[in-house]
Amino acid sequence: MKKFRKVLDGLTTSSPGGTIGSPSCGSAAGTPTSAPTPKEIDVQETLVSENFQLCKTVRHGFPYQPTALAFDPVQKILAIGSRTGGVRILGRPGVDCYCQHESGAAVLQLQFLINEGALVTACADDTLHLWNLRQRRPAILHSLKFNRERVTFCHLPFQSKWLYVGTERGNTHMVNIESFILSGYVIMWNKAIELATKTHPGPVVHLSDSPKDEGKLLIGFESGTVVQWDLRCKKADFRIYYDEAIHSVSWHHEGKQFMCSHSDGSLTMWNLRNTTKPFQVTYPHGKIQRDGRKESCKPILKVEYKTSRSSEPFIVFSGGLSYDKAGRRPTLTIMHGKAITVLEMDYPIVEFMVLCETPYNNEVQEPSAVVVLLEKDLIVVDLTQSNFPVFENPYPMDVHESPVTCTAYFADCPPDIIPILYSIGAKHKKTGYSQKEWPISGGTWTLGSQTYPEVIITGHADGSIKFWDASAITLQMLYKFKTSKVFEKPKPGEGRAADLVEEDPFAVQMVSWCPQSRIFCVVGISAHIILYRFSKYDANTQIVCLDIRLQCESDDVITPSENENNPCFPEPGSHSPQAPHPASPSSGTPEGVKDSIPCLKVKDRVVRVPPGYQAELVIQLLWVDGEPPQQISTLDINSAYGLLAFGNCNGLAIVDYLQKTILLCMSTLDLYGASDPYQRLTRSPRRNRQSTSGLTELSDNQQSIDMERSKSPTSAAAESRENSFSRSRSSSVSSIDRDTKEAITTLQFGESYGRKSDALPTPCLWVGTSLGVVVLIPMSIPTDQEERMEEAVTIGPCGTVLMLKGSVLRFGFLDCMGAVIQSPYEAWRDPNASEDPDRPRRRKLVNFSPSSSQDTCGDGHLAVVCSEKQAKVILMPSQSCLFVHNITESSFVLRADVVSACNSVCLACFCANGHVMTLSLPSLRPLMDVNYLPLTDMRIARTFCFTNGGQALYLSSPTEIQRITYSQEMCDNLQEMLGELFTPIETPEAQNRGFLKGFFGGNANTVDREELFGEASAGKASRSLAQHIPGQGGMEGMKVAAGGVVGDLARARIALDERGQRLGELEDRTALMMTSAESFSKHAHELMLKCKDKKWYQL
Repeated sequence: MKKFRKVLDGLTTSSPGGTIGSPSCGSAAGTPTSAPTPKEIDVQETLVSENFQLCKTVRHGFPYQPTALAFDPVQKILAIGSRTGGVRILGRPGVDCYCQHESGAAVLQLQFLINEGALVTACADDTLHLWNLRQRRPAILHSLKFNRERVTFCHLPFQSKWLYVGTERGNTHMVNIESFILSGYVIMWNKAIELATKTHPGPVVHLSDSPKDEGKLLIGFESGTVVQWDLRCKKADFRIYYDEAIHSVSWHHEGKQFMCSHSDGSLTMWNLRNTTKPFQVTYPHGKIQRDGRKESCKPILKVEYKTSRSSEPFIVFSGGLSYDKAGRRPTLTIMHGKAITVLEMDYPIVEFMVLCETPYNNEVQEPSAVVVLLEKDLIVVDLTQSNFPVFENPYPMDVHESPVTCTAYFADCPPDIIPILYSIGAKHKKTGYSQKEWPISGGTWTLGSQTYPEVIITGHADGSIKFWDASAITLQMLYKFKTSKVFEKPKPGEGRAADLVEEDPFAVQMVSWCPQSRIFCVVGISAHIILYRFSKYDANTQIVCLDIRLQCESDDVITPSENENNPCFPEPGSHSPQAPHPASPSSGTPEGVKDSIPCLKVKDRVVRVPPGYQAELVIQLLWVDGEPPQQISTLDINSAYGLLAFGNCNGLAIVDYLQKTILLCMSTLDLYGASDPYQRLTRSPRRNRQSTSGLTELSDNQQSIDMERSKSPTSAAAESRENSFSRSRSSSVSSIDRDTKEAITTLQFGESYGRKSDALPTPCLWVGTSLGVVVLIPMSIPTDQEERMEEAVTIGPCGTVLMLKGSVLRFGFLDCMGAVIQSPYEAWRDPNASEDPDRPRRRKLVNFSPSSSQDTCGDGHLAVVCSEKQAKVILMPSQSCLFVHNITESSFVLRADVVSACNSVCLACFCANGHVMTLSLPSLRPLMDVNYLPLTDMRIARTFCFTNGGQALYLSSPTEIQRITYSQEMCDNLQEMLGELFTPIETPEAQNRGFLKGFFGGNANTVDREELFGEASAGKASRSLAQHIPGQGGMEGMKVAAGGVVGDLARARIALDERGQRLGELEDRTALMMTSAESFSKHAHELMLKCKDKKWYQL
């Protein structure tokens, strides 16, 4: 703990009027500032650097760009590989693990060591990796890098420790799983095919051992050649040459026949008794044309042939449709007896796998489900029902249903908010799912001890909003609604919206949510704001619409004759919606009247709205003289005040959403009046079309001013639409013409002091701009409920003006003891609930009353202001700058928040150069600075957000949410919170096949692979062929990473062994000393006997 004492200005002697750039505000970081009247405050800071550590916690969503799939039928866990080298391992809900290959190479294939707690990955850089899954954070035990050959296919027989690896050259190698060393046993391609064959058979596309005999290996080559290789005799049993290329092979469980899928859309069945030609050739989707020829079909990329005791075999394959049907969606075909079922998919099929009851390939398979991995979805089909329904996916795989454009993260929410959202959302769930239990049910997960309600909100390009339960590092959909239902559907090419936004006119740019009052605001890309109230009842409602003309133009300069002598003092008679200040369509030139229209048309009729969030008010900015309205850059709402404020690069507006009136609408320059820090002249800016630049396209065109200013870096690199959603970019790094425009970058309502002379706090609006200026706007709000609905809110003259480097990003308020001051709010009440006439409901305001304000804030408070470049802590009302810290010189801050961590508060910052930093409050001491995440694309900048409890999140890919923590306490408890991937399960025994089947050769022959592939018989492989790389997940790593009961037992056992070893060493040393003592005693006794009878002079 560290105690800070500061000499501060006395509240009673402070001068009435503030000046910009006073000496107290220009002090260096951490330098105390003197004041005329001594007044001491004590702030005890408890945070130290040891409280902070940055680590990833969990990743949610669908794996981006998936490439491979694997399933362990005993452990019942699923693995998905991706193009960027990631591996997601899924079990029961709550068991979700993400691993990443350091190389970033695409994962080509996955192979579980069934019921062994291990996984083999084959990557595009020709490296095999063995992952240990017996720990909550999987780690690589071994790697094997092939130097001269490209890996194309891998196969690991059940309960075998030898992995078969096929290569692009057509060779097959054997790898020992335990040591991850290559065997000297190699099946060369030229030995596998006949010597008379002159052409190369192509890469190995299939490897599998015969269900009938483990000593027989079936090798499929891309050209259409299939060879069964006798591992014992080192020769081919038979060779099949087919005209069409092979994509996959699948055995019948008896091992007497197998099926191949081909590039011409055909399936061939082969019998081992006669391999000269297939005994059956079918084109499942190829019809016979009039001329007698078959339709040309697309390749069947994969086929699985599974038998069942109670019915006909299942043949499941992907592809094979005829070419003449253009525009058909990807399909999965299930052939069961004579019935053929075609399931159309929304996205291309990457991989599929039939789930069976047994891990043995020589038993009846009894398929129960099919896991289908699509490019953007994961579905599981129930094979036990004739209509093949899909299972309801318990994982949050639909985060990207529409592209995510913004995120918000709320920790420690009111405990009742999650159940009520879930109950409303459950009413709109789809039906028709399979009633059976989700088949991927492996692993164990328990609710951690440190859990509290957490909610994640995602806004999407189609205007939809999703609420997610993020408690206990899980993610579950709670509730979803669409903001587009507020508007009429725009006709293609009609209206100004088509010029402004070519697509996604309802895209969500930012959200603001008050969990206590349940008021929710959405800012859309078409310069619109929608205010929602929550209700448990449906209702008939008509949405109120306010149109605002927020343009900084010379034609809009307000003159004294317009009933508004000073924009800061609105007249009481001008609060009706029909005559909002400059927002009235009648203002401006006649040409402006023609163009004073919004981008979207709100429904002007009474509509029936379901329970949940119901739209109450829509605010839209208008077109002016053929120019679209500028995007809204920031918004804040306060339920206790009943006010909503927003701004953009033209100015600021304040709306009373209780009375549905516009209180203030003015340009940024008008806020200053005569106290403009830059002494600019009011002039009309260049008229530019709506900027569609990327997040990194920042303006260097800045006016030369006396104060030291820093510029954000400029990048002219064109970003793709996927990497840069320019229309929802962060306000802090928007492209701004700084010569003439000063954007409003952040707003915050709160109880504060508008001037130095104020003795008591009043409702204020803190305004931050892109030029680093902070303005306070005091307000007078009636406290009585009836007066609040009838009397106007009075806005006072703009008061305090402060200066920082860079755009202002965030405000925070602390009391004089260093605790966060919570903003006033209105307790939630259902607007559609039936009222008791005798007991009318009244607004219940929290933290908002003159008495409570005087008790809590009468001695002043601390304001934390953070910009792109620096942070300041200021004492109010004296406006003394207590602490200054320059956060970065070479980069700029993208996101900053005052958050709680470790029972205290700190300022958390995320910079464009990827650094995550925390600063103590109020002293602004650096506590943590980690170079965590280089800003590779604008998605991260747009979606990164901090929350309380030392947590943060960002969109790591278009489909995945990555959660991180910067709290040492949570990092220590993370092992307890994560699920266990591996659970000890006894391997099922093989079925007893009976005497007759065994007598007639039905039993599978076993082979001693160690005898065939071991170094004693096969020798060593060439060292230049592959290189063994030890992994970081060895026993030492496992000891550190192991968690839960198993880890505790292991650590106790290790400690016991070490103690026993020390006791043994002590015993050995004791025995040695005893031996030495006995020897000394013996020698002493002998010496005594020798000298016993001698005189002293004889010695």
